[in-house]
Amino acid sequence: VARSDESLRRAEEQCRAAGAAGTAVVVADVGDESAVDAVARTAVTRFGRVDVWVHSAAVIAYGRFEDVPSHVFRRVLDTNVHGTVHAARTALRQFRLQGEGTLVLVGSLLGEIATPFMGSYVTGKWAVRGLGRVLSIETRDAKDIHVCVVSPGAVDTPVYDQAGSYTGRVGRPPPPVDRPEKVARAIVRCADHPRARVTVGAANRLSRLGFATLPGAFDVLVTPLMTVGALSRRETAPHEGNVFAPQPDGDALHGRWGRHWLRAVAVGAGAVAAAGWAVRARR
Repeated sequence: VARSDESLRRAEEQCRAAGAAGTAVVVADVGDESAVDAVARTAVTRFGRVDVWVHSAAVIAYGRFEDVPSHVFRRVLDTNVHGTVHAARTALRQFRLQGEGTLVLVGSLLGEIATPFMGSYVTGKWAVRGLGRVLSIETRDAKDIHVCVVSPGAVDTPVYDQAGSYTGRVGRPPPPVDRPEKVARAIVRCADHPRARVTVGAANRLSRLGFATLPGAFDVLVTPLMTVGALSRRETAPHEGNVFAPQPDGDALHGRWGRHWLRAVAVGAGAVAAAGWAVRARR
């Protein structure tokens, strides 16, 4: 399911080449509840039931909260939050009819910490994590219905190049960057052995620890780290990216960030040292 038929057809070809027994593609915007309901009807008609529903739809608009236009901020939340709500409502309705099923929501490390320049995305992913927890509690009456939230850190996909930006620079994933296959494997494990919360990323635990236990230091360090590690050197005029419409030419399985992170680590280490010095100097 995606907004671009062209991208879906390419993905379908890859699935068939990998040996998929059957595929069905549906062009839909998850922000439209009726469109998501149609996805479920198509799946049941084609396959007879829905065993696992994986929801990963999300868009990004980089920029300080004050700089991102309100209509762009709202649309990010429509996709990232309301899209998740629509998918969850539709999936759980089908699971209740069947008596079983697994819903996998793709969250983010940014649903557990806060960073500058990604306010709409952070807001949305915190909502996804909260909703996932609520649904886990509310489905305890059905032992064969499971709700999982898989939270990756930075992943090498085109989402950063596809994102809107109001920072003057193109976004990039902060290091360390995982391959999308690693996240996919975690999702498949949830399908076979459901877990309510799964994290993917070498730095996730350290980031959460700093955010929770050293909030003062975290707030000082996070802006220089994001400036160096999460914004590339490529300049760009303000634009909406794929927030409102798909950009199929930019869709792909992988991004271009797999081996770029070591340089960013070195620069980021310098930023940490400088920020740490600044904290000590103020004492």
